Amino acid sequence: MYVGVTIVMVFVRAKKIKGKKHHYLEKSIRLANGKIKKISIYIKDYKPKMDLNSYESILNKRISEEIVRSATEKYQNDLIFTKSKLAKLEEIKLGYQNILKKLTAKQFQDIIDRFTVNFIYESNAIEGNSLTLKDVTYIIQEKKILQEKDLREVYETLNTRKALQWIFENKPKLNEKNILELHKIIVENTGVTLGYKKLPNFLLGRNVQTTPPEKVGLEMKNLLRDYENNQNIHPLQRAALFHGNFEKIHPFEDGNGRVGRLLINIILLNNSYPPLIIRKTQRVAYFHALEAFDSKHFDNLYWFLIEKYENTYENFFKIYVQYI
Repeated sequence: MYVGVTIVMVFVRAKKIKGKKHHYLEKSIRLANGKIKKISIYIKDYKPKMDLNSYESILNKRISEEIVRSATEKYQNDLIFTKSKLAKLEEIKLGYQNILKKLTAKQFQDIIDRFTVNFIYESNAIEGNSLTLKDVTYIIQEKKILQEKDLREVYETLNTRKALQWIFENKPKLNEKNILELHKIIVENTGVTLGYKKLPNFLLGRNVQTTPPEKVGLEMKNLLRDYENNQNIHPLQRAALFHGNFEKIHPFEDGNGRVGRLLINIILLNNSYPPLIIRKTQRVAYFHALEAFDSKHFDNLYWFLIEKYENTYENFFKIYVQYI
């Protein structure tokens, strides 16, 4: 099954042409624009119960090409999200879905567990959390508190694991209720006030004023409205716009960065794209991209997230498959 398009049916169809029967392997798919299209491959010298694997491979290749073409026509293109770049993003999406199709239930859980450990370690480290990758792995796998470690850092780790589990299992919609729920999960047992901030907050090293507490509710509603109205641009571009504006609003007392990076992946996963990881080694570039976004220079964040999307697929998901 291809996630993101609907496979309506697959069958061998016989057609009479000039009195002679010809057989075709066919699948009907629902494209990105909502239309259903039939893709067919002629079967030479068809016989009942013959092996059709080679024909199905050709058919699936054509389906992939049609899916990519449909998506590049659906989404608005510009100097960064060009048709060729949109095609690359869609090819990665299909590659990711093909990887998932090959995994057993146990392997799927394993790859999600590995992604979870990597994402948590890197996301926490961006915020200054001192736990090592080994520490994070132990805490996640054993579900135990490391007594000699900072208790807040341990809870940040356990909470992010719980948040990712909630995301993968429930595929929550991007709305205000779920954003508040995500924040509640992230800051549990850390002493952070739940809900939107009650006092102003500031961004160190960034020359921008965050949204005042009394305007946060309205600004978040506007942000979600704009997200819904941007259906004509690619989900990764929508994720970048949402993330940049979310971090500029900085709606919570604490946890804005961790929640914001999880929201990027909610957007990607809900649109059937692979999730991404921002590494701690890219922390400076990441903050520079957000700082440029504050000044309405969106390109830096677009390029940054495109690179993380491509790198996570190539260096995490594809590599995983090589070792199973």
